[in-house]
Amino acid sequence: MSLKFCSFASGSSGNCYLVKNDSGALLIDAGISGKKIFAGLEETDTAHEEVLGVLITHEHIDHVKSLPIVTKKLPNAYAYANESTWESIERPVENSKKKYFHTGEDFNIGDFLIRPFSIPHDAAEPVGFSIYSDDRQISIVTDVGYITDDIFSEITDADLLLLEANHEREILLMGKYPYQLKRRIMGENGHLSNISAGECLCHLTEVKNKKRHILLGHLSRENNDPSVAMLTVKNTLMEKDILVGNELSLDVVLRDSCSCIYEV
Repeated sequence: MSLKFCSFASGSSGNCYLVKNDSGALLIDAGISGKKIFAGLEETDTAHEEVLGVLITHEHIDHVKSLPIVTKKLPNAYAYANESTWESIERPVENSKKKYFHTGEDFNIGDFLIRPFSIPHDAAEPVGFSIYSDDRQISIVTDVGYITDDIFSEITDADLLLLEANHEREILLMGKYPYQLKRRIMGENGHLSNISAGECLCHLTEVKNKKRHILLGHLSRENNDPSVAMLTVKNTLMEKDILVGNELSLDVVLRDSCSCIYEV
């Protein structure tokens, strides 16, 4: 059974992703307007009844903005987060729609196996997700200060990886942000830079060279650009003689529009 992925939006202004197979669908985060989320479901031919869950990475508003309305309007969808994240979410979600998971412990939703894993970010208990269906794996790692050994182990076998490429370091340093905010973004609990994303992909390919889709996401509006992110990551790969092509496909998902549907 194949897995499909679509980004409804990815960036500091809001995040929401769709993963689906032949028997159901999941949303990851609900940080954009309900109108945009429901438009994304329609665009991907996903019926409201198909959505079985909303997985929450962490409590920041660009990830949970529309969680109350989404869980209310989608009849079969529960919202899943760890206890620390639920305690930190300020959006009112009906208790009957809340589900809890433990970071590091697998759980099932329909035919999906979900593995939440810890990531370094300035939130209560942030996680990334690996989602499995049969022998296919999609992994989502954004809002991450750096790639730990444990994260790397989780994503090594991914057939599709959504990886943060938040900022171009030089643009950030020369930009208008206050010094403390720049330090936060570049810190170990901040956001992954373009070059750090490229270095992660180099290591990933060296450890296990397999056919996979790489999507760069959560790009900063002020400190990055899709063409800059692509160029930096491609150049970092080329320094290790790794070419983007048939085995390794590379794309950027945008903050303000739906991506195409990727299938693995």
